[in-house]
Amino acid sequence: MEVNPIAVILVYMDSKGDRLLFRYPYQNIGKNGISASTVAAAQEIKKRNPYSINNPDDLLQTPPYNIPKSMVCKGFSDEVLSTLFAVKQKLCNQKFELKVNDIRFVSHPTLIQRKDRQNITSTVNTQATNIVNSVIPATNVVKQQPQMLINIVFALHAQASYSIVKCYYELSKRLGLALKVEEQRIGYVTEEILQMARTHDEISSQQQPLERAFETISEHCSLAQSLKSIYHDLCTTGLLTTTLNQNLTLSFCLPQKAHQLHKKCSMVDPETIDICLRSLKPYHGMLLLVDFVELLDCVPPSGARMLMQLVEVYTPLMSLQSMASDADLSIEHVYKLVSHLVYWAKATIIYPLCETNVYVIAPDAPLHTKSHLVEKFSTRFAGMSLFEVISDFSLPTSIGHLTTPLQQPARQGILAQMVLWMLQHHLLLQLHTYVQFMPGDLDDIDADVDDMDNSSLMELHDGIASAVENEDFMLSTRSGNVSDEELNPGSLLSMSSQPLPVPQTSHRSITEDHFSVCGSTASDNIAAQPSSSHKSNFSMTASLSTENCDSIGSIEDEVKIKELLQAFDKSDRDIITRIPAYMNLDDLSLLVKLYQAGYFKSEHHLEEIMYFENLRRSQLLQLLDKFRDVLIIYETEDPAIASMYHK
Repeated sequence: MEVNPIAVILVYMDSKGDRLLFRYPYQNIGKNGISASTVAAAQEIKKRNPYSINNPDDLLQTPPYNIPKSMVCKGFSDEVLSTLFAVKQKLCNQKFELKVNDIRFVSHPTLIQRKDRQNITSTVNTQATNIVNSVIPATNVVKQQPQMLINIVFALHAQASYSIVKCYYELSKRLGLALKVEEQRIGYVTEEILQMARTHDEISSQQQPLERAFETISEHCSLAQSLKSIYHDLCTTGLLTTTLNQNLTLSFCLPQKAHQLHKKCSMVDPETIDICLRSLKPYHGMLLLVDFVELLDCVPPSGARMLMQLVEVYTPLMSLQSMASDADLSIEHVYKLVSHLVYWAKATIIYPLCETNVYVIAPDAPLHTKSHLVEKFSTRFAGMSLFEVISDFSLPTSIGHLTTPLQQPARQGILAQMVLWMLQHHLLLQLHTYVQFMPGDLDDIDADVDDMDNSSLMELHDGIASAVENEDFMLSTRSGNVSDEELNPGSLLSMSSQPLPVPQTSHRSITEDHFSVCGSTASDNIAAQPSSSHKSNFSMTASLSTENCDSIGSIEDEVKIKELLQAFDKSDRDIITRIPAYMNLDDLSLLVKLYQAGYFKSEHHLEEIMYFENLRRSQLLQLLDKFRDVLIIYETEDPAIASMYHK
């Protein structure tokens, strides 16, 4: 794995010279600076060729194929490494990168001012004055405190990507700054360096191998123990929380390694995560990938309180905006907390779970017979088979299609839990419906009007009927924390396709904008207005007759329709006028509104349109059905979310 470090090295330099104080992992360095185990491994390989000659110097150029890469850097003696990394003052406090053969060394040399607890004083000669025994007070003359260089170097594989090198450089920089703070506070670095140097001298005087010195240092020096712990955390989880000198806590995440804990063989770069997080919207939701107890490890104590507020109201059935309102936090704070959890591989971004969500099996899902997820799923859901459950999503399927009114309510709750489990393990991906304005030819429109094939539209009609039916069974969304046990059988219906509240331009607060997701009526929607056929039934004045009102209303509607059609080009206008639905003022007004807002360019899915325009799914699906001759729909992933796990 090119993500894992080969070694971590600590180099020190002051006015007396430079020295390599500690490195881990440490091996017994033999002749020519090459470990005895490395030479033995090389000789074992070369025995296969009777005409080969054992030459240890070759190891410095091309390492043998079967030698572990963690032993490659041991081809450099400590004197060579200390000379390389004891840089001059001009190179301090900036990025240092050096590539030698197949190894890339990355660090941030830090110049630290040594802590001096005693001031050097000198007494000025006294002068005789008229006052007997008068002495001039001593003047403190403070010398410039000496400086020392601390360089924590990470040895990486030469083929490591730029993002990986950048992460290790950031870690070296943070370690240097942390040591600088502790040195200025109580002289921590000076004490640790003296103890390490004293150990080296004792082991050298006893003529013991250098490996013994590093082992002794790792047992007695807290700084060496911290570096050793950092190395193991980077190689295992990529998540580290280290406390230096039992005072300063350093937290760091290597996302390329951390995200592999939930999806093996995936390489998630920080740049990709940033693209996803910049696309966060209030209608998005969050799905935790770990238990609640593991969340506090990734946040500093200052942010623990806000994180607990968010966790208390967390549920995958609610949007970020709803959770922010329930937790009494601003949406900006929720964005920062969620972004931090996503970066640390503690959570992922989803659309809140509801019946209209369409899922399909991920193309890279590990569903072979020997997959560890098969047994893990059976343990989590007793008596259920992962292959049997996930086979329902071989084709894009919504959760609503897998549930029927005659089905037992307990089945709905279990299905919701299983879908969440499969989303946590990246076995499913959600498909969103995008719309593209694509008018055809006039001849095609005329043929469609004369002979319309209803069978090709059955799926869209079913979606409209399902959306309308779901609105009759709407329940208010629960707030508070929802665990697997608390997700009751009926909770799947608690999140319908109704859009979330959208902030208006008025001075309403977030609390006023927040209302039940599933309990809004036609009066709550800005687009829910009486149709044109109903407008003609209302009398405008008491002196006018009903017939006059109808004629005046129809004339006004025709004028408004002509004005709305001006939003399209002449060729598109001719095609739209062949569609009977354009005569309905409300439908045409909504079409023009969404067209001018840029929603019909395949860049916004239905859920996003529903949120920002405060529309119900049934309204949007009916509009797509009426103008199906010029509106093309297709289903695909949300590119911002999919970019994190699919390449």
